[in-house]
Amino acid sequence: MGKLALAAKITHVPSMYLSEIDGPGKGRRQAAIDGHHEIERRCRALGVDTIVVFDTHWLVNAGYHINCAPRFEGVYTSNELPHFISNMAYAYDGNAPLGHLLAEAANAAGIQALAHSNTTLPLEYGTLVPMRYMNADRHYRVVSVSALCQVHTLAESARLGWAFRRAIEDRYEGTVAMLASGSLSHRFAQNGTADDFRDRMWSPFLERLDHGVVDMWQRGEWADFCDMLPEYAAKGHGEGFMHDTAMLLGALGWNHYAGQVEVVTPFFPSSGTGQINALFPVQPMPADLRGIGEPRHRALAAPRL
Repeated sequence: MGKLALAAKITHVPSMYLSEIDGPGKGRRQAAIDGHHEIERRCRALGVDTIVVFDTHWLVNAGYHINCAPRFEGVYTSNELPHFISNMAYAYDGNAPLGHLLAEAANAAGIQALAHSNTTLPLEYGTLVPMRYMNADRHYRVVSVSALCQVHTLAESARLGWAFRRAIEDRYEGTVAMLASGSLSHRFAQNGTADDFRDRMWSPFLERLDHGVVDMWQRGEWADFCDMLPEYAAKGHGEGFMHDTAMLLGALGWNHYAGQVEVVTPFFPSSGTGQINALFPVQPMPADLRGIGEPRHRALAAPRL
């Protein structure tokens, strides 16, 4: 029936918005913006009608939540970085039927999820920034999924991604893209030093760690990466504890996945953190949940730190 046509891990750094504005940041993130435009071009060529965003700026403390209002419109200022994103207007269309299908599939798989279509929930900037560059003409409908998950396990999030893929392929009449909107390592520069680290990593260890991870992705070493994801998320100060990455990999088949990532925007530091735009080729995934979210070796099932 339906199809997952595109999957990507993307940046949403607010310096992309500053890159449009006259000032010291003008043009600084053009490569990241160009990467978003390229992902949008791929979506259009593949016939995508809806973009599902796993948003690491949407914090939740119970259940998984899906914002699938029929329409999103407003003016956004970031409460985290109001000096970076201020008074940014937006207007997009949602996809309530798909949002409810996703929630139903997650609940059927034993993962508590709620779809919100009759709601005043706003979008967060993990969704708004990429949509600014991928959906300026409102060509795509948008569904946003909470991925800053405080009391959830990465295994749950991987199974959520698997359930979403099943819902799309088994019950949805359309074509979907999934975006994991979050950084690689996410240790911000210490207060008072942000300007010095605008284009630098906070830690040489984290920079080497991120580069090693990207190398694993390009070589297709998914079994090893899935095993190390909990520890990478903890020691790399993972944004949203990297639940967006777990969701995306669950939708691709977790450690059964065999794709080799295509880097669209090469790794770049931003305010101490590691960023990338990368496409994950979509391949068939397991028909059932066995092993999704789980490590190959029980000793590697590290708790959240």
